[in-house]
Amino acid sequence: MGIRDIIIGIAIIILTISVVVYGINTIYSEPEYFDFCEEFKTQEIIEIQERCEEIGGKWNSYEEQISVLEKEGYCDRDYKCREDYDNSSEKYSRNVLVISIPLGILIIVLGAYFFRLDSVGAGLMGGGVGTIIYGTGGYWRYAGDLLRFAISLAGLIALIWFAYWFNKKKK
Repeated sequence: MGIRDIIIGIAIIILTISVVVYGINTIYSEPEYFDFCEEFKTQEIIEIQERCEEIGGKWNSYEEQISVLEKEGYCDRDYKCREDYDNSSEKYSRNVLVISIPLGILIIVLGAYFFRLDSVGAGLMGGGVGTIIYGTGGYWRYAGDLLRFAISLAGLIALIWFAYWFNKKKK
């Protein structure tokens, strides 16, 4: 494979990932923070637990001894809406993971099996790998260690099997 084929392959990787990412975002939009929490133009100083809870915040008491002049705690006024946003964001990331893994595998198979040009096949395979990374990367922070291990192990097994199958078929 010459330099021209390598450059074409890299361009195909980048464009494949872009098509997948923007395609998913076009069909399934990501939750926006301000859809859950309103934007405050002025900040009300909240010093009472009842008022804090009334606006959907969470009162946090100080844990150490404080002087009489200091307040007993503070209000996290975005607590409830931020919690709703985080839950929605986690669900979105999980759904993108569920969409991107089979799509990435399909793109890898298409690149390996159907395209005889090395630059196109390798580019699509790289784009498939990038698609899988995009999906797992978005959900990674929400996944526990067991799920991370399972995803990594499944990916490794699939890659080894696929490489063996592809090279065996080529001979």
